[in-house]
Amino acid sequence: MSEESLKQQLVDCIRMLEHADIIDYNGHVSIRINADQMLINIGSCQRSRLNVEDVCKIDMEGNVLEGSGKPPLEFHLHAGIYRARPDVGAVVHAHPKWSTFLTMVGQEYLPVFAQGSLVFPLPVLDSPNSINNKTMADRLAATLGDRPAAMMKSHGAVTVGKNIIEAFVLANYMEENAYRQYMAMQIGKPYQFSEKEISMCREKLWSESLFTRAWDHFRAKLPSLRTE
Repeated sequence: MSEESLKQQLVDCIRMLEHADIIDYNGHVSIRINADQMLINIGSCQRSRLNVEDVCKIDMEGNVLEGSGKPPLEFHLHAGIYRARPDVGAVVHAHPKWSTFLTMVGQEYLPVFAQGSLVFPLPVLDSPNSINNKTMADRLAATLGDRPAAMMKSHGAVTVGKNIIEAFVLANYMEENAYRQYMAMQIGKPYQFSEKEISMCREKLWSESLFTRAWDHFRAKLPSLRTE
């Protein structure tokens, strides 16, 4: 896929996250280009009106190689994960409210929703600090380990994937699970999937075709892309 096509994927991803109320006026998404470079949205962009001109190419030190804006201060978050995880091709960092509510009260993320079980267990970085330096980035990468997602206490969450579609869909699965868990807890103790059930979910639902279908579902909701 060309870099222009990857930029458009990144734009679509951020606009979908904003439309789904997962990303706000902050938050950022990146796509690894090679071992030393990534595409990432500039820090000052309007997420709901993002276009390809709002995407820059940087190296792992944050130096702008292409583009007219500066990367977000938390570019370190992406660089740290890419350094630690050669299998990761894309990173989503947002401040989703339902997931963050859980970390604000020390409530463990529970697998209460089939798709949401794909990111369980979900490690938590025990710090609300911004990931705006290498030390914090390395702490987050160590917390994430080999998992597809992690949360940061009273801050937000990160999901990773082999590509941007996977990272985007996992962010949606995680937040939907957190929402269902929160709401169920208002009534009583929610049912938690067993290890066997989680294994069955992963076998059935960790699928490139299903990830693409979910991506297409959210992309069709973007106002500028509606065909009706």
